Amino acid sequence: MNRSDIELSGMPFNAEEFGKLLLKENDLTDVVLEETNQVDHYDLNDKAVRVKEGRLQKKSLTALSIVCHEIGHAIQHKEEYGPLVKRTEIVQKTQWLTKFGGVVLYSGLPIILATGNFGFIKVCLFLVLASILVGVFIHLITLDVELDASFKRAMPILKEKIPEEYHSQCQNILRAAAFTYVIGALTSFLSLRYIWLLLTRLR
Repeated sequence: MNRSDIELSGMPFNAEEFGKLLLKENDLTDVVLEETNQVDHYDLNDKAVRVKEGRLQKKSLTALSIVCHEIGHAIQHKEEYGPLVKRTEIVQKTQWLTKFGGVVLYSGLPIILATGNFGFIKVCLFLVLASILVGVFIHLITLDVELDASFKRAMPILKEKIPEEYHSQCQNILRAAAFTYVIGALTSFLSLRYIWLLLTRLR
């Protein structure tokens, strides 16, 4: 992404102009395009495409591809794309479990282990295990959502709007955007192994 984040003086639009054009063409007039200090994402609740600060004013392939990818999610939302709807429902229903698992795993685990109460420790570890399994499942669904947004939604648009000489670079950027969630899934699997080892030692 950094390698392709170079200003292209010959590009007829920046990421903001490109994004607004796509929103208009796809009849997404209720979706807003704005910057954020968080990661690039599409917010289903607010119907907002949010990209990193400074990205909207750029005429780089990275900026254009990322905006197009996130608008791909907005198109999925409009079309009620099944995996996106399913992921949203699962996230909403398991939010408490995910938060609990994260707090215990990353900050409270040493304190819980220090209590020496094996029954209490096992209950907490089982809940953490459940939260990690849910996280893995969500990551797998998310990967399908991201691949669809990149290659079935964004790439056809980029092929139509961006000169052919840049298509290969755009494809690489979209692949990177989609497979970010593979890293998340792998991290969850590593956490899963760690908790499983703790549980087996407490038997």
